Amino acid sequence: MSYNMKSIKSILVLAVLTAGISLFGQGFSMPENTVSWKVSSEQVNDSLYRLVFNGSIADGWHTYGLESDLYPTAIEFGEASGYTLSGKPYETSEATDYEGIKVFFGTISIAQDIVRTTPGEFKVSGELTWMGCTDTQCASPEYKDFSVIIPASETTVQETAGGKESGKGFNWSLIIEAILWGFAALLTPCVFPMVPMTVSFFMKGSSSPAAGRFKASMYGLFIVLLYTVPISLIIFITWLAGGDAVTADIFNWLATHWLPNLIFFIVFMVFAASFFGAFEIVLPSSIVNKSDKGADKGGLLGVFFMALTLVLVSFSCTGPIVGTVLIKSTEGEFWTPMITMLAFSLAFALPFTLLALFPSLLKNLPKSGGWLNSVKVVLGFVEVALGFKFLSVADQTYHWGLLDREVYLAIWIVVFTLLGFYLLGKIRFAHDDKVEHVSVKRLALAIAVFSFVVYMIPGMFGAPLKALSGYLPPITTQDFVIGKNTVTANQEAEVSLPQESKSAKYGLHLPLGLNGYFDLEEGLAAARKAGKPVFVDITGHGCVNCREMESRVWSDPGVLEILQNDYIIVALYTDDKQKLDKEDWVTMPNGDVLKDLGRVNSYIARTRFGVNAQPNYVLLSPDGEMLAPVRGYDLSIPGFIEFLKSGLE
Repeated sequence: MSYNMKSIKSILVLAVLTAGISLFGQGFSMPENTVSWKVSSEQVNDSLYRLVFNGSIADGWHTYGLESDLYPTAIEFGEASGYTLSGKPYETSEATDYEGIKVFFGTISIAQDIVRTTPGEFKVSGELTWMGCTDTQCASPEYKDFSVIIPASETTVQETAGGKESGKGFNWSLIIEAILWGFAALLTPCVFPMVPMTVSFFMKGSSSPAAGRFKASMYGLFIVLLYTVPISLIIFITWLAGGDAVTADIFNWLATHWLPNLIFFIVFMVFAASFFGAFEIVLPSSIVNKSDKGADKGGLLGVFFMALTLVLVSFSCTGPIVGTVLIKSTEGEFWTPMITMLAFSLAFALPFTLLALFPSLLKNLPKSGGWLNSVKVVLGFVEVALGFKFLSVADQTYHWGLLDREVYLAIWIVVFTLLGFYLLGKIRFAHDDKVEHVSVKRLALAIAVFSFVVYMIPGMFGAPLKALSGYLPPITTQDFVIGKNTVTANQEAEVSLPQESKSAKYGLHLPLGLNGYFDLEEGLAAARKAGKPVFVDITGHGCVNCREMESRVWSDPGVLEILQNDYIIVALYTDDKQKLDKEDWVTMPNGDVLKDLGRVNSYIARTRFGVNAQPNYVLLSPDGEMLAPVRGYDLSIPGFIEFLKSGLE
C-alpha cells in the first residue's frame, strides 16, 4: 500500500498524539503550559505597530515554528476594528535544526505588524495555538487567548483636505513659500518705511539700549502672535465644535468646492488690481485710530498696541499676501494653516528684532522710493497667475471644461510676458516712476521671467512641463498635441492619448498611459481575477503634490514598470463632484448619506485607511488586506520603488 506525503504527516501526528495521551494516562507529569506567553506591542511609526509574542518554553520541551509541517504554532486574530493586519506573522528568533526539523528550545518570538486606521484607542485580540514536545512524547495542543490595548494616537489619522503632505511631515515647500511671502511683504510701500522708523523709536525712547532691544524683540513677538493666534483659535474652535472629521471636512470643502474656489479666484483678482494701483484696500480708520491711541500707553501694553497698529496700517499691502498664504494652506493638513502663518509672521517680524539688536545695520538699508511700488506690481502679476489655480480646481472637480491645459498655459504665458515688459520699463502703472534706464537687477529679473515664458511655450503643443505639473490642468484636457492633431476633443473619449487611459466607470483618467479603476471594489475584484496586489492612489483633481508625484516619481521607468505590470491600480479622487447612482450611496454611522464620488472616496480613505490627505498610497492584497504602511508625499524614487516591492514581497 502506498501513502502520499500528506497521509504520512497525518499518521505521524496521530501517532505522536496517541503516545502522548497514553503516557499522560500512566501518570506522566507535565508543566501547566509547555510555553508561557507574554504579548506586547510597540510603535514603529505614526501608523505602524508591531505585536510581539514572546514565549518561554519549559525545560526539556520544544515547540514548532509558524511553517512547521508537524503542528505549527499559529495566531488567529479576532475581528479587526481600528486596525488592519500588515502581512503575515513572522518569527524573530532563530530556530534549531533538531533531527531535520526546525524547532525552538528555551524561547520563541513571533511578531505581527498592524496598521492603525482610526486615531482612537483600539483592542487587538485573538488566540495562540501551539504544541509542546519532549524527545519522546508530545502534549495535547494548547491554546491561549490574548488581548492587547493600543492607546489613542495624535498623529495617525491625517486631517487634511488636499495636496499637502500626509501625517508623516509638514509640507516644507509650502512653509518655505510662506517665509518668502513674509519677506516679500517687508518690501511693500506700506511696511518698508516703518522698519527703520520703528526700530529708531525703540532705541531712542528707552531708558537704555538693552531696554530698547527688549521692547523691539517683544514688538516682533507681538506681530507673530497677532498673525498666528487668530487663525489658530478659529481652527481650534472648529475642532472643539465638531472634532477632527468636521475640521477636515471644512478644509476639504474649502479646497474642492466650486463656491470657495470661485471666491478665492475673485479675491486674488481684486488683490492683484489693488497691487496694480486701481484702489487701496484699507481697514476702517476708526479701528486704526483706536489702536494708535493704545500705542501711547507705556510698557508692554503700549508695545502690543504699536504692533497692532503696524498690522492694521499695513493691511492694504499684507492683506493680499496673508490671504494667499492662508488660502493655499487650506489644502494642507490640520496644522498647516497655523504653521504656515507662523512661518510667514516670523519672516515678517524678524527684521524688526534683528535691526534692534544690531542698529548699525539701519544705515545699510536702501532708501524708500519708486522701487517699493514696483515690488507691489510684481506681486500683483504673481497674484493673477496664482488666482487661476483656484478656478482650475473648480473646473476639474466639476468637469466644466472651461480651463483646458492650453488655455491655462496661454494665460500664464501672457501674464509673465507682460511682467517681463514691465520689468524692462515698457509698461507703467499709476504710481510708477518713469524708468529712465534698466538696472542690472531689473534686467536679471526680466531675463528670468522671459526664460520661464519660453519654457512654457512647448506646453502649448503637449510638452509635459514637469516643473509645473502640480499647477497645470492634466494633459488629458489638452485639445492639441503634436502628433495627435487629428484627434478632436470629442474623439478623445474613444481614442486614448499616450499619456493617459481610463476605466469604464466614472470616465476618469490615470496619468502616463496607465490603466486602472476608480472604484475600490471594482479594483479588488479585478485584482482577485488577475492574482495581483492593488495599488490605491488617494488623490484629487486639485492636488498639487499629487501631480508632482506623478510627474517626478511615477514617470521613472522603474516605478512605471512595476505599476504597469505588477499591480492593479485604483485611483480614489476625494474631490470629484460626480453624483453617484443610488446603489452606490454610502450611509455613515450618524445617518448622513454620501451621494457624490469625492465624499464617498474621502470617507473610505478616512475610515478604512486612516488618512484624509492627498496624496497617499496604499498597497492591498486582492482580499483587501493592507500589505505595508501607508506612504504619503515623498519624492524619493528609490524609496517609492522599495515601497512597491514591499507589497509584492
